[in-house]
Amino acid sequence: MNFKETIGYNVIRKWLAEKEFEPFDYQLEAWELISRGECGLVNAPTGYGKTFSVFLGVLIQYINEHPTDYLSKAPQCLQLLWVSPLRALGKDIGRAMEEVIRDLGMPWTVGIRNGDTTTAERQRQKRQSPEILIITPESLHLLLAQKGYPTLFRSLRIIAVDEWHELIGSKRGVLVELAISRLVNLKGLNTPIPDDAVQHAVPDGPDRANNLAPVKSGASQKGKPAKTKNNSNHLSVFGISATIGNLGEARDVLLAPTGRTGNIITARLPKKTEIISIFPDEIEKYPWSGHLGLKLVHKIIPIIEASTTTLLFINTRGMSERWYQAILDVAPQLAGAIALHHGSIEQDLRIWVEEALHAGTLKCVVCTASLDLGVDFRPVETVIQVGSPKGVARFMQR
Repeated sequence: MNFKETIGYNVIRKWLAEKEFEPFDYQLEAWELISRGECGLVNAPTGYGKTFSVFLGVLIQYINEHPTDYLSKAPQCLQLLWVSPLRALGKDIGRAMEEVIRDLGMPWTVGIRNGDTTTAERQRQKRQSPEILIITPESLHLLLAQKGYPTLFRSLRIIAVDEWHELIGSKRGVLVELAISRLVNLKGLNTPIPDDAVQHAVPDGPDRANNLAPVKSGASQKGKPAKTKNNSNHLSVFGISATIGNLGEARDVLLAPTGRTGNIITARLPKKTEIISIFPDEIEKYPWSGHLGLKLVHKIIPIIEASTTTLLFINTRGMSERWYQAILDVAPQLAGAIALHHGSIEQDLRIWVEEALHAGTLKCVVCTASLDLGVDFRPVETVIQVGSPKGVARFMQR
């Protein structure tokens, strides 16, 4: 059957139309691959719907497999494991996923598991698994070390590794590779669909959503599993990345544990970025090392005041606190409209800053990599980078 004639595709397209959205070509390509149970790597600029290119594909796959009861009956078992390198990023993605699920009326739940997750919440997830679990690489390994973990992952259909460019080549990337290797080799995750499994075909015509005919999944032999023409019965792995050059190598490293080649889905979309450098009026008066940036605080105040919201990235936590105080010293009128965010700040304050960013009530947030990797804070208009970031890719990501 043509992918664009499936009920899952049409449900998602209807939802997008109600939002006055139109999918990009690369998203359509990813959805079709996911519906067939393939693996791959999605590469697209920040802000162009990379999350939806994989997440909506998972929903389409599930709706196609459960066309009559996807609104009334929840799987009540893990379907999508979303590996996210940042706590703030995971929370932001979870919020976007919950909005889609709520609009569609699907009885799915989204769980988040990281260093901020309470013991009570972890116990709830253990008793009743969410359909989607957003997790950091470290928390995933702790989960894999628990007794009875295969039961949690027995129904897993797809692993999505977000911001793969940030993880690959690091210790955290190795953690992800090891976790994927363990999960794809769990007994039961890669077994063929038995011969009594049923797929659903949607007949042509305007009433195809209400006229669903069950069709056997292929010729079968008594007592033997049927041979299927797709990989829908296998665990799929998809990487998601914005700024990465060696796409082929990145895909091969991610998918090596699966033994499958996978596809590269690239969004060839232009994104205009204006980069402005700020220098001292007389460079000779300042040393090339040390705290040169602090001497330029007065030059960034007009930029902050002219923007709806600004993210000011500092490389270290200590310097971020010094910059926060320096801005208040130069522009006391920003008191109450400026905030500080880094990994050592207590959880409640970090959450408050993230919520205020979403609401657009802050003029500026001085932050470290804790707000890195394309977290979707729509009111942010300007990004100021103090000093050199870790690399060009990270700078472009910000």
